[in-house]
Amino acid sequence: MVTAVLSPVIPHVLPEPVKQLQPPLPDQNQRILPNKRGPPVLHNRLQKKGNVSDAAVKDKAAESKKEGEEGVISWRGPVIDTDQATEGTKVEENNEDSAANQKAKSSKESEPSRLEAVQQAFRHAWKGYKDFAWGHDELRPLSKSYSEWFGLGLTLIDALDTMWILGLKEEFEEAKTWVATELTFSKNVDVNLFESTIRILGGLLSTYHLTGDTLFLDKAKDIGSRLMPAFNTPSKIPYSDVNIGKGTGPPASLDFRQHCGRGHKHPAGVQRAHPPHPGPTVPAAIVISPIGLWLAGNYRVIISRDGLHSNPRSLVNMAAVAEVMTQVHKLDGKLDGLVPMFINTNNGQFTHQGIYTLGARADSYYEYLLKQWIQGGKKENQLLEDYLQAIEGVKKNLLQKSSPNGLTFVGEVSHGQFSPKMDHLVCFLPGTLALGAHNGLPDDHMDLAKQLMETCYQMYAQMETGLSPEIVHFNMHQGSNRDIDVKLADRHNLLRPETVESLFYLYRFTKDHKYQDWGFEILQNFNKYTKVSSGGYTSINNVRDPDYTSPRDKMESFFLGETLKYLYLLFSDDPNLISLDQYVFNTEAHPLPIWPSTA
Repeated sequence: MVTAVLSPVIPHVLPEPVKQLQPPLPDQNQRILPNKRGPPVLHNRLQKKGNVSDAAVKDKAAESKKEGEEGVISWRGPVIDTDQATEGTKVEENNEDSAANQKAKSSKESEPSRLEAVQQAFRHAWKGYKDFAWGHDELRPLSKSYSEWFGLGLTLIDALDTMWILGLKEEFEEAKTWVATELTFSKNVDVNLFESTIRILGGLLSTYHLTGDTLFLDKAKDIGSRLMPAFNTPSKIPYSDVNIGKGTGPPASLDFRQHCGRGHKHPAGVQRAHPPHPGPTVPAAIVISPIGLWLAGNYRVIISRDGLHSNPRSLVNMAAVAEVMTQVHKLDGKLDGLVPMFINTNNGQFTHQGIYTLGARADSYYEYLLKQWIQGGKKENQLLEDYLQAIEGVKKNLLQKSSPNGLTFVGEVSHGQFSPKMDHLVCFLPGTLALGAHNGLPDDHMDLAKQLMETCYQMYAQMETGLSPEIVHFNMHQGSNRDIDVKLADRHNLLRPETVESLFYLYRFTKDHKYQDWGFEILQNFNKYTKVSSGGYTSINNVRDPDYTSPRDKMESFFLGETLKYLYLLFSDDPNLISLDQYVFNTEAHPLPIWPSTA
């Protein structure tokens, strides 16, 4: 069934960002050295081998340098300037940074100073990217190099709308210049359909909407058309990977049936998608990629800007994508609305049945059920039905309390056996539940959101660095001394956004300032333990020991695209700054407008 033409409910373009506030003075605990480098170099830099710079792996006793020399991040401890390398670095030994004093100080921070702190963090991260990884996917801040995933400037594209929202006009303009002059998708490279949809397509579309600049729309149309061959599967469940350079150029519209439908002869070279190796089974989360494209399609990326809302062929693509979700809606193998982790692209059936989680490989499926229902004007009842059933399935099968303090958490089920394992990724759920309650879903969804928000905060607060590990296990036995255990292999922190994302939603809907305070604590700890003095932030291997954090030498694109964006929105008291009644965020924090159906 062809959906109705959609109309926007908000003005087409948001105001141009105001001139950014002057940056605050650097943290007293860390002196930021001046930028000694010139403008970014656009040619490829030679990647350095190894995970860390030579200076970063020296013994702690040898880390001190003479005053005035460049600072480094300690391999074994928190991010510090070398002037401080001989001082004690344990949190409990630093009265100014004690947990109690830090909390008291954060509660007194004004809104402008917190917003400025996020701007300062972004500028510092951007400085590292600009100096050492310009035009590449991800910064390796310790080795002052970069890493490639798709080779498409992933961090830059992911950060475009963040810069606009933060009012960083100068940084935005230099990024826009790179998009206009350097960004091309005519590359013989395999990209992950889901990741490229949420990061690249989502980032370009969001920036187009916020700025009204058709440069970003044209780029979005280009990458969107190159992703469509992924749907050329027997079941129409898309392949996980697609080669964006071996297909034909972008058509006038992204017509699903023209490029991927049954009964049509595909032009030579267009069938360049493939299943993940070694076989056709893909994570269940891949089934939400069509919704990601639906979100994009509802924003009319598929229509020429000269014929907006006038080309009925665009609706064929959206109907075909909706067919994928209808198929998933009808599939057997669910557990009270919860879906297995894997689905077969050949027959469209769930595989590896019996494994149910809201963590890695499944989280975004549940998030997008609600968000697509909202973005589509609350008309797609099967999406709402699937979402409500899934939440009831979570309550029935995955929800438990920890001991001794009774923290509510979401575990996993594997072949009938419950595991008290919870990924940090699951901390998207409090925000999603709150968003649903705000849109008229049951009040107990908000109650559960608040309980889970407390748990996600405790995943930070109970760690010695104040930063959450990637995975935790909750104690359920009476007599346990602590609620949270962390296995050695799970102690890393990747600068993830899910907790601050949910803090943003909870504060926006409740106006409880404790959520802002919690977020500011997290930002302070990012600055203390992950900030690299030469520019950028790094993920770390060990959140349990502030003296031996073991930096990983990588800054994920989502730190700029999501984490800092949500922190800025959390600290803002302006409900119209990306109003949640006018926008829906995709799972990479790129806001897209709500388009209610009209008769």
